[in-house]
Amino acid sequence: MSAASNPATAIPTGPRAGHPEGTAPLRVTRAAGLRGELSLPGDKSISHRALLMAALAAGESRIAAAGDGQDVRSTAGIVARLGATVERVREDGRTVDYRVTSPGAAGLREPDDVLDCGNSGTSLRLVAGLLCGLPMTAVLTGDGSLRRRPVARIIEPLRSMGAVLHARRSDTLPPVTVVGHSPLRAVQYTTPVPSAQVKSAILLAALHADGRTTVRESIATRDHTERMLRARGIDVRREVGAAGEVAWSLEGGGRVQAVDERVPGDISAAAFWLVAGAAHPDAELTLRNVGVNPTRRAILDLLIAMGARIEERPVWHAAASADGAGEPLADLVVRSSELRAIDLGPAEVAAAIDEIPILCLAATQARGTTTIRGAGELRHKESDRIAGVTAGLRALGASIEVEGDDLRISGRQVLHGAATESLDDHRLAMTFAIAGLIADGVTTIDRPASASVSYPGFFDDLQGVVLA
Repeated sequence: MSAASNPATAIPTGPRAGHPEGTAPLRVTRAAGLRGELSLPGDKSISHRALLMAALAAGESRIAAAGDGQDVRSTAGIVARLGATVERVREDGRTVDYRVTSPGAAGLREPDDVLDCGNSGTSLRLVAGLLCGLPMTAVLTGDGSLRRRPVARIIEPLRSMGAVLHARRSDTLPPVTVVGHSPLRAVQYTTPVPSAQVKSAILLAALHADGRTTVRESIATRDHTERMLRARGIDVRREVGAAGEVAWSLEGGGRVQAVDERVPGDISAAAFWLVAGAAHPDAELTLRNVGVNPTRRAILDLLIAMGARIEERPVWHAAASADGAGEPLADLVVRSSELRAIDLGPAEVAAAIDEIPILCLAATQARGTTTIRGAGELRHKESDRIAGVTAGLRALGASIEVEGDDLRISGRQVLHGAATESLDDHRLAMTFAIAGLIADGVTTIDRPASASVSYPGFFDDLQGVVLA
């Protein structure tokens, strides 16, 4: 669709935006309205885990509708380097079906070169945990952004289990060298900062530990690893303490079974459209087959608390089993809404950590002042997201105050098109693109191609829902 036929559309100023070659700035103008149905990329968190568990399981695993962003491709490449056969049997530009044939954990081979995790912190941290229990040496590295992200938080617990790990800058930054062996020691570990990636790394290592390993967290983080291990025959137990703390444990020595799995739509990707639909004055969007796992749906519940008109239509799926081994799904319909400010504490921030940038945009359109407290973890993502989202939204005319790791966002603000910088961070690129749909004038996003890390085709979808 050309700019002439639709003045409220995303206009690439160079190669096709949202694709690896699309490095030129992107212009987005205010949309007259938003309408349409969207099928989202497969959940990135689940796609990573499905590939890694397929590597651990002897035999053939089929993974349908996995995310096809660059991060998930990095994990698929690592699984292949470890000796599994990874075939792409169907792809549509947003999702891909994989067939993975593996010799199982005992048959995986030591890689003959470094393992490139690209921009994916999930790949690096989870693969480190997986390798700790295997008798091999491997080096995990990635792009410049990933090599600035902290790894001490996984090195400490994995070392306590008997694995040998080294990293640069006094074991704080990648590359990470892992020297694994089996059996590892079972441990009781409490995560100092709630992190599903740290928890998952420990539980994957615990599969090869001598005894029962327990991971405790003060705030429940996403539980995809636990559900997926259960679905593959591993007895993962959950206990909840009086103060709401959660403990997960498993006995080492279990064998991961090969299964067929369909990946739900990514709720983190859905968040951009939920905010677009709620914040725009003339919008109705339907999002199909979105994963609404209780430990991932915080963004959905927070937006509803802000007054977003979101209709949730549960989708029956055999995988959403009563034993907690599957993922519940729903179609989500969002309509134009009158948003109001809310107060988020550290627990809410931890539960919606990936969605905080787009939630900041929603806060600019909410009546009152939204407070977001304890968001320091955002400084250790693909970019310093506190600095990045603050700079971008301020450029658009938003009123944001930052004090340490806390943010105060005043609404309701009339946004005006301006130049924004993605910092090569996919979530910032998409946040500023959505802002462009509701801001007056023209919004420019520098280096928009980072969106393809998690959402290939995002800008095509954006163009597709804008009314002429």
